[in-house]
Amino acid sequence: MDEKKIQEMTEKGRNFIRSFNEWPEDYQTDQELKKPQPPLAKAPMSETAIRLPVNYEDLAVDNDFLHVINSRASHRVYTEEKMSLLQLSCLLWCSQGVKEIRGKAYATLRTVPCGGARHEFECYMAIQNVEGLEDGLYHYLPLSHSIEKLPDAEDMCKSIGDSLCEQVWAVKANVVFYYSAVFYRAEWRYGVCAHVPMLIDAGHITENVYLSAQALGLGGCAIAAVDPAIANAMFGLDGEEETIFYAMPVGTVSKDNEKAEQDFYAFVKEQGL
Repeated sequence: MDEKKIQEMTEKGRNFIRSFNEWPEDYQTDQELKKPQPPLAKAPMSETAIRLPVNYEDLAVDNDFLHVINSRASHRVYTEEKMSLLQLSCLLWCSQGVKEIRGKAYATLRTVPCGGARHEFECYMAIQNVEGLEDGLYHYLPLSHSIEKLPDAEDMCKSIGDSLCEQVWAVKANVVFYYSAVFYRAEWRYGVCAHVPMLIDAGHITENVYLSAQALGLGGCAIAAVDPAIANAMFGLDGEEETIFYAMPVGTVSKDNEKAEQDFYAFVKEQGL
C-alpha cells in the first residue's frame, strides 16, 4: 500500500473521532421526533431458555478491590478445566445484568454504564466445558438473566479461530463472549452521533468481564480483531442492523502457566523494545 493511501485511511479514522459530536443544523433524532422506541433487548431466538443460577454467595470471590485491580491482566493461556455454571452466570451478570427498568420500558439500568442507558449490545457465546451445559453457541437474555442454545456451528473450534482472525489460543477458553451492536437502539436516541459512544460503551463491558473474572480466579483477554462476516454467520446475524465487532475469551487459568503467558511478549525482548 502506498504512503498516500495509508495517510488517507489514517485521516479517515482520526476524523471519525474528531467529528462524532458535530450535530447537524436543524437535525432531530428519532427520539425527538417521537418515533417508536426500539426494544430494550433482542427477543429470544429459540423456544427454550435456561435460567442462570444467582447464588453468588456460594462463589469463592476475591473481595479485596485493590487486589483485584492490581492483579488484573490479560490471559491467553487456559487450563481447560471446567468452569461452573454459577461462574458463567456471574460473569454475565457483572457485565450485562439488568438491575432495574426505568419508566414503563424506557431503559435498562445495568451493572455497566452506557450512554443514555441504551445498552445497544447483545452478547453471544461459544461455550465449551462449562458445568451443566452442552458445548455450543448461546445467546444471553438479559431481561430474564437466562441463556438460550442456538444452532451449532459445523466446527466450533475452527469457527472460533477463524472469527478471531486466527487467534487460535482462544479455542481453549471455556467461553468466548461475542458482542454485537444493534445500531438503531443507540441511533434512536443519538442519531448520527451514536457510533463513537457505542465503542466507548463496549469498553465498559469488557472491563467488567476482566474484573469479575479476576475476582473469580479466571482470566480472559478482549479482542478487537474480529472477522464480522464469520462471527455473524456463526450466530445467524444479518450484519446490517446488527453486527458482531468485539469479543472476549474467558477461561480457567493457573499461575503455572505464567511463562507461557510471557511467551506472547517474547518479541519485546527479541526486538530490544
